[in-house]
Amino acid sequence: MESKRRRPQHHANGKGSEAVEKSAQWGRAWEVDWFSLIGVVSLLCFAPFIVFYFVMACDQYECSISQPLLELCQGKATLLSIWARAPSFTWTAAKIYAIWVSFQVFLYVCIPDVTHKFIPGYVGGVQDGARTPAGFINKYEINGLQCWIITHALWFANANYFHWFSPTIIFDNWIPLLWCTNILGYAVSTFAFVKAYLFPTNAEDCKFTGNIFYNYMMGIEFNPRIGKWFDFKLFFNGRPGIVAWTLINLSYMAKQQELYGHVTNSMILVNVLQGIYVLDFFWNEAWYLKTIDICHDHFGWYLGWGDCVWLPYLYTLQGLYLVYHPVQLSDAHALAVLLLGLVGYYIFRSTNHQKDLFRRTEGACSIWRRKPTYIECSYLSADGRSHRSKLLTSGFWGVARHFNYTGDLMGSLAYCAACGFGHILPYFYIVYMTILLVHRCVRDEHRCSSKYGKDWRRYTDTVPYRLIPGLF
Repeated sequence: MESKRRRPQHHANGKGSEAVEKSAQWGRAWEVDWFSLIGVVSLLCFAPFIVFYFVMACDQYECSISQPLLELCQGKATLLSIWARAPSFTWTAAKIYAIWVSFQVFLYVCIPDVTHKFIPGYVGGVQDGARTPAGFINKYEINGLQCWIITHALWFANANYFHWFSPTIIFDNWIPLLWCTNILGYAVSTFAFVKAYLFPTNAEDCKFTGNIFYNYMMGIEFNPRIGKWFDFKLFFNGRPGIVAWTLINLSYMAKQQELYGHVTNSMILVNVLQGIYVLDFFWNEAWYLKTIDICHDHFGWYLGWGDCVWLPYLYTLQGLYLVYHPVQLSDAHALAVLLLGLVGYYIFRSTNHQKDLFRRTEGACSIWRRKPTYIECSYLSADGRSHRSKLLTSGFWGVARHFNYTGDLMGSLAYCAACGFGHILPYFYIVYMTILLVHRCVRDEHRCSSKYGKDWRRYTDTVPYRLIPGLF
């Protein structure tokens, strides 16, 4: 495994604190309260059924999420009858999924990135990650954009020339594939759990709470790896789920064409807006190494199962809904959705770009045509070494502490609004994303408060709002 420790660099400029406070551990919790334990057990028990419920509602009830409950209450259906009507595991789906995952592993591990050599502005190849709590800096092979391009080039080549399989193959096997994704999600989560006890990659970055359920869900190892380059967090966060996201939407589009003889503008909007988000993720994969998923979260069921099952099935609900309900939007409605999505993306990307530019130049840059202001902080890593960091207070980061999430939520609402207002199901995504990002705000700020101490309090005094200026 490629990792190293770096000595801290001290900088004299900026609004720095004079002393370093007592070392604090960041990352997930060391101890678990009863409220957190109840939440963890509830998610482990019910999250797979939530995914099944939404997919089943589309398959059996034309995307009505209330009708199954009404039939259960009225005695017209039972849990067993609903379960019996759902397509079961098939070996065809297992072969499809095994080929898919194996192909993504091959692209990730065996094909070093070359796209950064001829695409201007793209950062790929071997890159350093953020410092771990134990003081390690891991190296990563950034080749997500290349994997996405190769995969989609083969998809379009098949659809137009080779005809090895139907473009609707994903939709046609959607529920049988659900069982396959669950098998992989639980298998990789269990493997990571056992690995943390028997042969951890970096033992100094492991966290044991003493609670088996919390350890299993939130993870023990910080950066579990197999061999030199196969990093569990980077692979499962980016592939196979996010590469598949756009393929799933294309399969929905193909099914809509097959069923109705045309593709609606709402389906095109969902494909375009979510495609922009996916491409942005892979274009900025090197930047992603500095985000909360890689910098703070340990690898457990939350990431392993979530990336295999929750992401591809619930993040694509809008396209699935539009297969069953081909909504044709008015020109005004379509334009409003497009503008909302693009403005949200602009805020999301510009906010993240400002932070990335500030980090790369260590503050020697211009943000909104002005020299950036910042709070300089001190912290200790677990190895006892002192480090310094800067918290940006200019640009969008002076408007709110998580204004990138605000843009993300605007984009999420656009995906849902593209489906019209006939059903609640497509709007699950904006409800979920709001809960997720508000919780992430609170979680991230708790970690930052522990990590930076009084410097973090100075930062929140300077930028008082989290998401919406004047409100929250």
